[in-house]
Amino acid sequence: MPEVIINGPEGRIEGRYIHAKENNAPIALMLHPHPEHGGTMNNKVVYSMYQSFVARGFSTLRFNFRGVGRSQGEYDGGEGELSDAASALDWLQTYNPNARACWIAGFSFGAWIGMQLLMRRPEITGFVSIAPPANMFDFTFLAPCPASGLMVQGDQDEIVPPDSVKKLVDKLSTQRGIKIDHRIIKGANHFFGKHMDEMSGIVGDYMDKAMAAAEAAEKEKAG
Repeated sequence: MPEVIINGPEGRIEGRYIHAKENNAPIALMLHPHPEHGGTMNNKVVYSMYQSFVARGFSTLRFNFRGVGRSQGEYDGGEGELSDAASALDWLQTYNPNARACWIAGFSFGAWIGMQLLMRRPEITGFVSIAPPANMFDFTFLAPCPASGLMVQGDQDEIVPPDSVKKLVDKLSTQRGIKIDHRIIKGANHFFGKHMDEMSGIVGDYMDKAMAAAEAAEKEKAG
């Protein structure tokens, strides 16, 4: 799992990257939980998503936000972390200029950063948000949400109340042409613990369906 160093806004950004064999392989960026609460790119949920994308032929990058691991800088309340994510996506696109699709996946705080990046980068075609902290951070910037995606949460989440995510999903689902696949895992808490395999299966199934639908649309377009 090759280590990479990316030039970020505050200096070095530490990452792990796997390059797909296919020339026009899709790309995916993984975003980790809150830096001040032990979040790193090695978080089990993030690593599980990373493996799901790699297994499906994506050129996939996970990285540490500023001040985490060997990444330079200090926690910046979200603004700087969004800049880090944008720099990481720039790096990913530089190495994959012919990528046929671009996905973003984040867990908790990383899901919030990911959705902000989604609003700023029209090339992002799909997203996975695991336990998006709709009770702690403002998601009203998703007006409108520019892409369909998946949101997953445990019904025993002690940090993000399931109702707060449902309200966010309901709001986004009223937008024309946008479909939010909202999955709730029974018995799972915020960190998914013994439910990691179930969460990983949901992410993988969603990706398989989304990729198949995109492929079918491309074929139809090509005539």
